[in-house]
Amino acid sequence: MHRTLLRFILACLLLLPCPWTAAGAQGVSFPDLGSPVPGHGDTTYLDLARMVISDLAADKDGFYRGSMPIEMRHIEGPDSGGQPPETSSLSNAAALNIKAGGKHRLAMLFDLGGSADSAEGFAVLALYDLAGKPRLLDAVNVAVDRSTYFRDPGKLPIGPGDDVIITLSTHFNSNQGYVGTPLILVRDDSFELIDVIHTFDESLCAYKRTQELALETVADGQPYAAIQATVTDAIVTEAAGPNGESCDEAAPEASSRDISVTYHWDGAAYVKDSDALDKLAGENAKRF
Repeated sequence: MHRTLLRFILACLLLLPCPWTAAGAQGVSFPDLGSPVPGHGDTTYLDLARMVISDLAADKDGFYRGSMPIEMRHIEGPDSGGQPPETSSLSNAAALNIKAGGKHRLAMLFDLGGSADSAEGFAVLALYDLAGKPRLLDAVNVAVDRSTYFRDPGKLPIGPGDDVIITLSTHFNSNQGYVGTPLILVRDDSFELIDVIHTFDESLCAYKRTQELALETVADGQPYAAIQATVTDAIVTEAAGPNGESCDEAAPEASSRDISVTYHWDGAAYVKDSDALDKLAGENAKRF
């Protein structure tokens, strides 16, 4: 009886959100590139950025301009990604303190835009070791659409010494919004893609359809916690158009559904328990 009760209690504990998720609340910051890195003497964010774009320098307008970044892979693999612009221009840094393998690391994101003949942007995610002389550990292109940012708060703790980095790439037209959200693991001081989650918002005269992504971790006894991704796909109908006009198209019924996938660590990589979000992306593609 006692053993059965103990197993039940342990099972319940494994389903609780991880205790470290409330820690590491510090999110993304946007320091000027010319400002010093806190706690690191004479090192500036510009010094770190120059490890990616060697000739980056401030101009008279307060922007930082340079030429092409160093060679790097795309986070999705060799067949993905656009080309960087011939001239890079930055106004500030996007910086995020993370943990990886129990060590403190700094991640920085540089959205460089894109080349004229590319529909995709080019965004550098760089990983630094600031213990001792600063070192660039890895750099990848994480752009999966035109504009790329850290997705607030930028990271998701998956253990007491590890965070997953979360970026997003997006573009909008008059009534549609496209978002790709890469989940990125840092292992052995190298970036590894877990997955890219695609969502699609649409606002028409008679209704709005939104897809909100929520992420949380669940302890499951593995070195890295499981990650549960839930997209809430909701349709909200409108009595009239934005300016009170009548709508020609018929509105679908108001509805809301949750589509969830859980990523589990299998000892070598994160694997997902279903293709539900891939199917959602396929459904969305038919509405583009």
